[in-house]
Amino acid sequence: MTLFDDILTQFPPDVQATVRKIWEALGPNEKAGFLSLLVGFPADTNLVKLLVKLSTAQIRQAFGSKHQVVIVGPTNVGKSTLYNQLVQNKNDRAVVGPLPGTTRENQQADASLFTVVDTPGADAVGSVGEQEKDLALSAAANADFLVLVFDAIQGIKKTEQELFNELSALKKPFVVVLNKIDLVPRKDLQAVISSAARNLNLEPDQIVPIVAKDGKNLGKVLLAVAATEPEMVAALGQALPEFRWQLAWQTIVRSASISAAIALAPLPVIDFVPLVITQSIMVVGIARIYNYKITPGRASELVATFGLGFLGRTLFQELSKLGGLPGWLLSAAIASSTTVVMGYAAVRWFETGQKLSAEAVKTLTHRMTTYTLDSLKSFGKRKPGQKGLRERITQSLESSPLAESRSALDSEAGE
Repeated sequence: MTLFDDILTQFPPDVQATVRKIWEALGPNEKAGFLSLLVGFPADTNLVKLLVKLSTAQIRQAFGSKHQVVIVGPTNVGKSTLYNQLVQNKNDRAVVGPLPGTTRENQQADASLFTVVDTPGADAVGSVGEQEKDLALSAAANADFLVLVFDAIQGIKKTEQELFNELSALKKPFVVVLNKIDLVPRKDLQAVISSAARNLNLEPDQIVPIVAKDGKNLGKVLLAVAATEPEMVAALGQALPEFRWQLAWQTIVRSASISAAIALAPLPVIDFVPLVITQSIMVVGIARIYNYKITPGRASELVATFGLGFLGRTLFQELSKLGGLPGWLLSAAIASSTTVVMGYAAVRWFETGQKLSAEAVKTLTHRMTTYTLDSLKSFGKRKPGQKGLRERITQSLESSPLAESRSALDSEAGE
């Protein structure tokens, strides 16, 4: 069974033929991009949102009228909470509350990859309930894709089965999610999913268990939506390289700030053990992002092969001769900069298997050190605490152009 076949099993049977038809219409590059995306797709909600944000430009270039995704299901199952996880603008968020029926009207907002619509409960009774149900079903009838939300605690009773049948009769591509799984004891979780699947006449792996309030498994929902729209697949695939860099950059920034704090110690050396350990841990983290298996020992070897410890000492000696710069400032700037270059070198290594040239490493380290020194000069000669220094380094790197794209480093490295 191929990786795509595994994905296909997550869809209900009457949707699978549509999804396969869409898949077969894709070009080889689009297919490869989507499958590589699946391998490295994050579970963390914030990282999922980052990927969606990165894909926005490609999506808007690909097609003007956005895919409309409608979230529909019974009352009080967490539809609005899921909606709030997907919307881009905080001002567009729906009001949520513990009382059933908080959502009375359909609400629509931009989710970058698509337009998302929140709906009232589609199982309510009485005159008001019927009006709300009509609103939900009307939105569902005009949708390009449905996200059917049910409650793990309430389970699938007769009313839920009837609603599911009514919605699936619309012949829209859809995915079924079971919300609030965090409230189910772990030992009972599989039984709850199996019971819900059985009552909906689905297989257990065709239901996506989620926790809407913290975004758990949000990535699977997004991928299910994307799999039914070729332009989305292509855009996600195109966004993947930049997504990986930005994810790696977060790891690099964290390690660089730690390295700077380590260098505050009164030692005029840049390659002592704590710094090497920090950089090695960073390399292991970046390897995971690029789906590259590496041991901590192998990471340490990789750090050593780039000779950044020796380069750091040499640079410290050169800059010390200029005068006017406190030793702690030089040490912190160089430790931070060599860590950034080491992170970039690791990214290039995991992508291509090629080592940066010694000249490229030297050039990049000089440039990063100059940039870091400029950001630290406001401290003057007053030596800061570790917390203040880490905050300054983090702020400086996060606001640099590298936070969006590594093109400046590629250019300096001769790419």
